[in-house]
Formats: sequence, structure tokens, C-alpha cells
Amino acid sequence: MAPQEDQINLLQHSASISADQDLESGFRPSNPSSNVNNNTQYQEESNATGRLREYFEQSSHPVAALFFLLFRVGALLTYLLGSIFTDNFTLVFVITILLLAFDFWTVKNISGRLLVGLRWWNEIQPDGTNKWVFESASPSRINNPADSKLFWWMLYGTPALWALFALSCIFTLKFSWLIIVGVALALNLANVYGYSQCDKDAKKKWATGMATRSALGSLGSGASGLVGKAFTSGIGKVFSSR
Repeated sequence: MAPQEDQINLLQHSASISADQDLESGFRPSNPSSNVNNNTQYQEESNATGRLREYFEQSSHPVAALFFLLFRVGALLTYLLGSIFTDNFTLVFVITILLLAFDFWTVKNISGRLLVGLRWWNEIQPDGTNKWVFESASPSRINNPADSKLFWWMLYGTPALWALFALSCIFTLKFSWLIIVGVALALNLANVYGYSQCDKDAKKKWATGMATRSALGSLGSGASGLVGKAFTSGIGKVFSSR
């Protein structure tokens, strides 16, 4: 009966194999680092989504901000990832150029006016010269800090990325892709120059307006003082003559 008891004990021990053991390769330990990495990545994605949602909740013009991001980021992603989904360079070229054109028109005519209260355009004079025209909102307007931050960061940051892509195309001798980057730089830098000059013009107008109001205020106070003195002296003379 003793050998049977030993066999029973062996069967009991064999039935206690844990899920972390592999019958072919032996013990397989759990990998806590992978769980930590997954949790960290999930938290980062959640934080990014939360920040994006928080911005759109704070924005005064969320629709304009959405299309501002959509066209600008869409052109970048199409340029970077288009060759992964298709080998047709012409298709990637056309879609990227269309997104760049939509972005240029939207930023020039809508996004800047709504997000930061600025707008610029270029007029052709009868003699053939170009005239830059700058328009700004009233100095009393208070821009939304979230909209202003998004606009200026994207306005200056996007051309910097396209400049890096241009260097990459030159070093790798991809001159066909360099055509797309050249168009992107031309359109983005036009908006950068237009809005930077428009912002300077708006600040200049604001400073001139403040100086004018201050001068008018001092002139008005001086005139009222003179009138008051003249009136007082006149009254004094009348009563003194009596």
C-alpha cells in the first residue's frame, strides 16, 4: 500500500503547476515591466486627450481652432505617412498640396481673425507694386489666452518642422519630395511674415492711440484749467470793482 500512497502524492504535486510555468521551457516569470509600460503609455494618451479636450472647452472659437489644426497637422501627417499607405507619389503630392492650400487660406482669412484678432492681405497697385494691408481688432478686445497660445505656437512651429523635412530631403537626395516641402515652406512663411508684421502694426497702433489719448487728456485738463483760471479771475475783478 505504500507505493500507491507515493504515487498519489506525486499526482498531487503535479496538479499544482501554476499558470506562470511552461511545461516545455520550464518556469516563465511574469513581466511586470511590460504592465508598467502599458500603464504609462495609457496614462500619457489619456493626459494628451484630456489636455486637448480641456483646450477645446476653454477656446472661444473651437470650430475655427479645429480646422486650424486639422489642415495644418493633416498636411504634415500626409507627407510623413502617405508613402506607408500607398506607393502613388502623385496622390500623396496632390492631397498634401490641397491641405496646404486649405491651411493657407483658412489661417489668412479666418483663423487669425477669430483666434487673435488679426488679418492681413496683399493688394496689387496700378503701378504693379505690392501693398501689404494689416487689420487688427480694437485694442479693447481681450484675446483668449488658449487660442492665442495655440495660434502663435502652431504658426511658428510648423515652418520649423518643414525646414527639418527640407534638410532631410536634401541629405537623402529625395528631390521630388523636396517640391512638396518647398510649397509648404512658401505658404507657411507667407503667413508668418504677414502675421508678424500685422502684430507689430497692431502694437504700433495701440501705442499711438495711447499716446494720442494721453496727449488729448493732458490738453483737455490744461484747457479746463486755463478756462477755470480765466473765469475765476473775471469773477474776482467784477467783485473787486464794486
